[in-house]
Formats: sequence, structure tokens, C-alpha cells
Amino acid sequence: MADPKHPRHYDEAFKRQIVQLYENGKPAREIKDEYDISHSTLHRWVQGIRNSGSTKAADNRTPEQNELIELRKRSRQLEMEVDVSEQAAPVFARK
Repeated sequence: MADPKHPRHYDEAFKRQIVQLYENGKPAREIKDEYDISHSTLHRWVQGIRNSGSTKAADNRTPEQNELIELRKRSRQLEMEVDVSEQAAPVFARK
């Protein structure tokens, strides 16, 4: 299995080939063992292809999940702006 700190990256063509093997009836256990892919990875690829035709996570998110991601990004950005303002306030107060 892959090192969790250094996950492997597979290209889209490889993912589609693996899903095609599964769809053509090759047992998941054989695919996992032969290609050293975890069960959850295989399942995620199969579901992605079935749902949206893509294995990319961004293509398989719900609108609510996308909104949550954007809101979290915006929140982090605003927190950084507040931190900068708090650090700059004493500098401007001295002048």
C-alpha cells in the first residue's frame, strides 16, 4: 500500500482502465491485489465514473460541498486579513 504521507497519483486514463476492468466483471479483490489499489480508492473511482463520468473529486461534489469549501477558503482569507490588521494597528497608532 502507498505511504499515507506520500499518496500515489494516477492519471485519468489508468483510472478509467481500472473501472472498465471492474465493470467487465473482474472481481474487486483481484484488481486490488494486482494493481495495489485500496478498496476505497477503487470504490470511489467506480462511483465517480457512474455518477458524473469523471474520477476527479471536484467533479463529484454536490453544490453544498462546493459551497462549504468556498466558505472555508473565504473564512481563512478573512482570518489572515484580521491578523494582519491587528499586527499593523500598533504601527499606525504610533504615527
